[in-house]
Amino acid sequence: MTLFEIFKTLRRHRKLAEKRSMNFEQNKAAKYLIWFLGAFIIIYLIFFAVMFALIANDSDTTTSVEFIFGLFPFILTLDFLFRFTAQQTPSQIIKPYVLLPLPRYACIDSFIASSLFTSSNFIWFAMLVPYLLMAVVFSHGFWLSVAILVFFWLLILLNSQWYIVVRTLINDTIAWWLLPLGVYALVFAPAYIGKHAGMSTLFKDYASIGKLFADGSPWPWLVVIALLTIIILVNRRMQYTHIWKELSRTETTHLHHVSRFNFLSGYGEIGQYIALEIKTILRNKNPRKGFIFGTVIVLGFSSIISLTDIYDSPFMTNFWCLYNYVIYGAMMLVRVMCNEGNYIDCLMVRKENILSLLRAKYAFYSIMLLFPFLLMLPTVFSGKWTLLMLISYAVFTAGFQYFVLFQLAVYNKQTIPLNTKFISKGGMENNYFQFAAEMVNFIIPMIFVSVLQAFLSNTVSYIILLIIGLFFIATHRLWLRNIYNRLMTRRYRNMEGFRASR
Repeated sequence: MTLFEIFKTLRRHRKLAEKRSMNFEQNKAAKYLIWFLGAFIIIYLIFFAVMFALIANDSDTTTSVEFIFGLFPFILTLDFLFRFTAQQTPSQIIKPYVLLPLPRYACIDSFIASSLFTSSNFIWFAMLVPYLLMAVVFSHGFWLSVAILVFFWLLILLNSQWYIVVRTLINDTIAWWLLPLGVYALVFAPAYIGKHAGMSTLFKDYASIGKLFADGSPWPWLVVIALLTIIILVNRRMQYTHIWKELSRTETTHLHHVSRFNFLSGYGEIGQYIALEIKTILRNKNPRKGFIFGTVIVLGFSSIISLTDIYDSPFMTNFWCLYNYVIYGAMMLVRVMCNEGNYIDCLMVRKENILSLLRAKYAFYSIMLLFPFLLMLPTVFSGKWTLLMLISYAVFTAGFQYFVLFQLAVYNKQTIPLNTKFISKGGMENNYFQFAAEMVNFIIPMIFVSVLQAFLSNTVSYIILLIIGLFFIATHRLWLRNIYNRLMTRRYRNMEGFRASR
């Protein structure tokens, strides 16, 4: 087989694996919602394209080419951050091909090629193409516009490979977050370093690259192509070493003291399942990193909210307060029962074991809301926010938001490995149903709160949220039992999915 035929076969196998996945029907339905949300993003990008084109056409200091190059650092930074919510973790289905007579980098190269030519790398064209048509084509010519489009596409490809490298390193240890922070600090250095530091200086420095580009200089092309080639080679080698490290990993047993969490013994079976949840997070690589990552996000956002006035507008106040509370749920509860898929057969041996497990999870993650609550208290002391707001949003999250997330216990049927990250049987984060549930859980409450505050005072809105949250908390035993009953109705289907995806 030629290299192209190998790539084509591997891609076909990947598509067949997705179609045969136990989550295929759920993913198919969820994709429609994702496409619907994507359509809104495209509309917003077109709106920004028109706005930027009008600004560029009216500018007397910069040309339209220089203007769009001045925006590139902001666009690429947003693209990088957005990939953390939209792009899958770099896991690869490689085990079935290990013993086949394939080139050792064949599967890795196939993965990199698919990440380069995915449709998500073209979404920014929704902004760039209208901008070029309105501001560049008639003033600088058609071929320069095409050159800008190709150049920008190469930058997006560079960004996609940079993201995968960073995400892979972060999966090793969260300390690697210092790498992207350092790189973007360097990218935005003209804004805060130097005698004439500022956003205008940053814009002018990158706009000067646009002048070089318009003058036909080869240096922008050479630099981007060289960086893209280097990052692809680095990513190729990194994926290979990480995957083979996991494939050749041997289990080692370390004797250590086992915490029994005796203080939870007084709470009976619920207490034991809370202890199990804590031990799962402490002793296993993937749950532990997810928990640490969520904690770091909560700490970061709480610091920004409490110590700065960047997000003091009414909309951003509501958004960040709700978002800060639901972080743990969005990162951990959205996969409810997926960790337990590793030992689902043990949970089925006694009646209502899973009901007790769900109640324990609800108690544990409700208690965890105290952490963001305490971190955001300085906003109350400084007079920025009210205590009623903090309490009502916390209760609303513990009530309604968790009610929505726990529904996934009925439909989640894909086991998530507790320790392996880069290799998997069915892909680790290809459940679009979970992604759609996360988006709904972020968007719907924001719309609801915005509508309430548009017609009512803030105090009345907070009281309504508090009442809704208290209602769902007071009835949590009823709706958790309803979830349990529905889960038991489809238990054999779910167990088949958990076993097949181990």
